[in-house]
Amino acid sequence: MLQKQAGTGICAHRSHVKAKLGHLRGQRLIRASCSAQQVAAPAALQRARTASCSCSRATAFNTHLDSCSASIACSRRSNVVCQAAAAAAMPTADGPSGLSKVLANIRAAMFAAWTFTLAIPLFIIMMTLALPVLALDKFRRLAQHFVNNLWAIASTTPFYSVQIEGRENLPSPSTPAVYVANHQSFMDIYSLFHLQRPFKFISKTSNFLIPIVGWSMFLTGHIMLNRVDRRSQLKCLQTCIEMLSRGASCLFFPEGTRSRDKVLGGFKKGAFSVAVKAGVPVVPITLLGTGDIMPSGREGQMYGGAVKIVVHPMIQAAGNNADKVCAEARKAVASALPPELVGDDSVTDSM
Repeated sequence: MLQKQAGTGICAHRSHVKAKLGHLRGQRLIRASCSAQQVAAPAALQRARTASCSCSRATAFNTHLDSCSASIACSRRSNVVCQAAAAAAMPTADGPSGLSKVLANIRAAMFAAWTFTLAIPLFIIMMTLALPVLALDKFRRLAQHFVNNLWAIASTTPFYSVQIEGRENLPSPSTPAVYVANHQSFMDIYSLFHLQRPFKFISKTSNFLIPIVGWSMFLTGHIMLNRVDRRSQLKCLQTCIEMLSRGASCLFFPEGTRSRDKVLGGFKKGAFSVAVKAGVPVVPITLLGTGDIMPSGREGQMYGGAVKIVVHPMIQAAGNNADKVCAEARKAVASALPPELVGDDSVTDSM
């Protein structure tokens, strides 16, 4: 009996010891776990802070990139807008703006209507004078020239002014001479009539067929030329020599045609050969501004402005060489032009 009680006591004691040991082990595990958590928590917190910092930096960096991209895009858009505005403000390479062209077209139409309206009554006067003039003044036709001058001056005065420099270099109206000028525009002839000198100018045959204006040219005795016919050119030169020998003056444009860019081209020798053979002086003339008022090739447009005519001292052609006279005359004409409007100085034999 005592042995059983002792054995039961020992077993109970052992159970109690085991339970206590288990409790101690559990506490140790809990403490270890807490210690590990305490150690791990700052590390995790640090990692979280680092990650948060990195995320913030990345976000800030991305925000900066977005801001830069936006700035660049804005700058590019600004540049595009500026370039577009500059392009809109500057005139195109093709010429004036659309509004200027419309106004120039209207101005040209008004000029054509005005000059044609003036030509009708003046042509009637010329027709009335035709027979007496042919009988009394067959070659010079001063009365018809007076009407021409009146018509040209009245036509151009409302649209542009004409200034003449070197008028003292003009020969008297009764002195036959060869007038030579640069050729920029359809308005050159109109402007040269302001000199009030009775010269005959050379024009292509088709111009004499223009109603009223062309017929007036025929009555005044201006000279026809078929440019593609060599025989017509020779006949034209012979007619000029005859006119000069009879006391009439002649006007030539030695370049042969209108300059589209206003640059002075090479001179043809025909006018100077005529002056040498007829023994008359050559009067070089520079025209400035006509090419701006009505550009060559754009006769349907007329702009405002002013024309300046520079009359240079006469060059004596009698007993001189045609090539030398040609070179001197071109040099004189070029002297009053801006350097950028002086081109090739070549000389050719044709008109």
